[in-house]
Amino acid sequence: MNSNQLSERLETVASFIHPAVTFADIGSDHAYLPCYAVKKGIVTRAIAGEVVEGPFQSAKRQVASEGLSGHIDVRKGSGLEVLEPGEVECITIAGMGGPLISSILADGVEKLPGVKKLVLQPNIAAHSVRSWLDENGWAIEDEAILEEDGQLYEVISAVYGSNRKLTEKEIYFGPILIKRQNHAFRLKWQREFEQINYVLRQLSDARDSEGTARKKKELMQKQQWIKDVINSENTERS
Repeated sequence: MNSNQLSERLETVASFIHPAVTFADIGSDHAYLPCYAVKKGIVTRAIAGEVVEGPFQSAKRQVASEGLSGHIDVRKGSGLEVLEPGEVECITIAGMGGPLISSILADGVEKLPGVKKLVLQPNIAAHSVRSWLDENGWAIEDEAILEEDGQLYEVISAVYGSNRKLTEKEIYFGPILIKRQNHAFRLKWQREFEQINYVLRQLSDARDSEGTARKKKELMQKQQWIKDVINSENTERS
């Protein structure tokens, strides 16, 4: 992967940035995504934020070697502290766990006024990202799920301004993904179903307690949700 040829995961993130013309990539690593977005004409200006010294220096070298220092500002700092309010129209955060993405947004909430779009790619626990968005007035406008190198990735695009509350199932599965149900979606939830079966078998050997009973009930409910969703005919399957 390089700034001319992104992974499919990051290409999907890039495809959701439009129509924003300025964006910040938080946890930018080598700054491949900002470089790609500028060179492809998706944006005119970008900020690459990185908290770790090594990747920060790599991002600076990458941007300089591409001759893009006039378009991309590489900044060192934690989360959204690298931004000023109203500085960008879009923020991307990719390649982290869902709870970490949610905490970055929560810790930097004062930097969000003026931001029109969030494009978020959690590696795990995407439901925690959807829950944060739902609780903080962000509407999920689009989602994607894809398989790459044996891993499954979800990408969530959200715009500010929503009074609609997601249902528990929509938070768990994704309000857009649950309708489309492509191959990667079905694969993810088949794997999840099998994982829940494994945990239930482990719990069956555990000492009976109120906590164990509650956990079993919760897992069995999720299994039923998966059955209901996968077997639903009200989808746009691909």
